[in-house]
Amino acid sequence: MAEVTTSCFSRVTLLILYILHQSCVAKSTLIFNVLSFGAKPNGVIDSTQAFLDVWTAACASSDSTTIRVPKGRYLLPNAMVFKANNWLSFEGVTGVSIIGGALDTKGTSLWACRLAGSTDCPKGGATSLSFTNSKNINVDGLISLNSQMFHIVINGCQDVRIKGIKVDAAGNSPNTDGIHVQLSRNVAIFNTSIKTGDDCVSIGPGTKDLWIEQITCGPGHGISIGSLAKDLEEEGVQNVTVQNAIFKGSQNGLRIKSWARPSNGFVQGAQFP
Repeated sequence: MAEVTTSCFSRVTLLILYILHQSCVAKSTLIFNVLSFGAKPNGVIDSTQAFLDVWTAACASSDSTTIRVPKGRYLLPNAMVFKANNWLSFEGVTGVSIIGGALDTKGTSLWACRLAGSTDCPKGGATSLSFTNSKNINVDGLISLNSQMFHIVINGCQDVRIKGIKVDAAGNSPNTDGIHVQLSRNVAIFNTSIKTGDDCVSIGPGTKDLWIEQITCGPGHGISIGSLAKDLEEEGVQNVTVQNAIFKGSQNGLRIKSWARPSNGFVQGAQFP
């Protein structure tokens, strides 16, 4: 089992993490192995530059590419690609697949600080995995543990498939939504288990054609459309289907929630058969 350690609160555990970057004109697949770029799977030698170099090389290719991270312990003390408010973030990409592996961002210390009411807690907190303004995304078999904030965020994306995901965080962990979808179209979530301290799935404004099937939720706050009506000018939520859902120890099942204020936001075509 490979562990990649970054800064405070952040660690990633990778069994096998394939990041597949595809071009619409690609006819073949090139494999980029992080070991070939100097990464050392011993947990001692800094592999930060190797990971940056392999990502740069893969993105520069006009062919379909796969970044392969073999089993091992990879030390990333200066993990520049994981800074800011998202620990692992993709923006403006097409045809990316993440298959297998685990992300553990070690959020327990941050949760404890906030639950204690301390004023000295770090501001914000990292989302474990996010996709923004991207298309043709596939996340299959990923495990997300102990996120500081949201586990997975789909924002402004089209054609996203999430399958076989396991999300695990304490029932009292604050703001640790399992999967958050907003401003996105054609998103499907299948065969997923979510245990967390907030919404198992949260559905924000601008979500259209969302399909959720065979999901287990709990602990958590259930599957929530909203909160909506935060802004006066707000896109609606359309065509959300949830079926074969199991709720175990969750505060809610399925719900629609909104702020008590004027807004042109709306919900249309929500089905919970």
